[in-house]
Amino acid sequence: MSGTLAIVIFVVALLAVILIHEAAHFGMARLFKIKVEEFFVGFGPRVWSVKRGETEYGVKALPLGGYVKIAGMNPFEEPTPEEYPRTFGAKPIWQRALVIVAGPATHFVIAFGLFAAYLAFAGSPLKPEIGLVEDTLGGRPAPAAQAGLRPGDRIVGIDGIDHPSIESVIDYTYKHPGEPVELTILRSGKKTTITMTPLPAHVPGVEGRVGRIGVTLEPGKAGPVEAIVDGGNLLGRATVATVENLGRVFGPQGIGRIADLIFGNAQRQTTDVTSVVGIGRAVGQASGDPFLVLFILASVNVFVGVLNLIPLPPFDGGHLAVLAIEKVRGRKVDMRKLIPVTAVVAAFLILFMVSVLYLDVVKPLPNIFR
Repeated sequence: MSGTLAIVIFVVALLAVILIHEAAHFGMARLFKIKVEEFFVGFGPRVWSVKRGETEYGVKALPLGGYVKIAGMNPFEEPTPEEYPRTFGAKPIWQRALVIVAGPATHFVIAFGLFAAYLAFAGSPLKPEIGLVEDTLGGRPAPAAQAGLRPGDRIVGIDGIDHPSIESVIDYTYKHPGEPVELTILRSGKKTTITMTPLPAHVPGVEGRVGRIGVTLEPGKAGPVEAIVDGGNLLGRATVATVENLGRVFGPQGIGRIADLIFGNAQRQTTDVTSVVGIGRAVGQASGDPFLVLFILASVNVFVGVLNLIPLPPFDGGHLAVLAIEKVRGRKVDMRKLIPVTAVVAAFLILFMVSVLYLDVVKPLPNIFR
């Protein structure tokens, strides 16, 4: 598959994900007999629309997302007494919560399906196996070769960490240059413990010297049941990692990093945050492995799902937070008072996205697959 074709497929898949997200809001609202006035893909000027029943469906000029307009959610539009029973605010809190959570939930369902498919076809990164064992590293004997590691060995533990993922093994060895590391491997059905000391080395796209043992890691094969179980496991790990990284990305560390990249001489690293442009470029780079594209798309869905659940307006999580407050207080929140908060959050998010987009154009991320 060519890089261009992979990017086209990725963009189409993203648009399909947006449609599914909004369709979930739409479907849940209709289930509870809430009027849905508009269902659009994109923002800005209308390109095309058609009215079917009480809902207008269409496409707008900027394909940067999508939305459904649910009656009663605009705090500046007062419904008539006749319309009120079919508005969002007239429904019980649990129904309104389901309407809101339906959208973000689709991303986790999609991610689970994509992770399971990836594991079934490409193997599981939760079951790292030794692929190639190098004889030397930088002119010195490679630790893995000296310790007797062989292709096909499965790593089931590293310094007491049980069943590490490929990423965990790489991250751990990177952080321990010159320090003894104990690997537990599975070979021919038997467990063996091997100790080696990672050599300090430079890796493109990674700052400073890291530890390397001289192996390539490959996903271990997974059967259908394993793929489903590990798909759920991988979804959980990806969700936890995304939640942990959000604080770094949007916190002082992340903002400072972006400022250094824009106004200073800092160079992009593979660990830096990226935009849809950077993700699209990564998809193009991964086009030689179509299953890896599934993994990337699954990871993007996890990120979007978690992002949508941030408890601030205008995110879906912000609406859920308001419903929780209403439940505790026993009375409705005046959404008009939250408009300034919504404006500040939206302005920050737009500025952040534009900054990262700019960096992806002028300082692209290193190729993460080299």
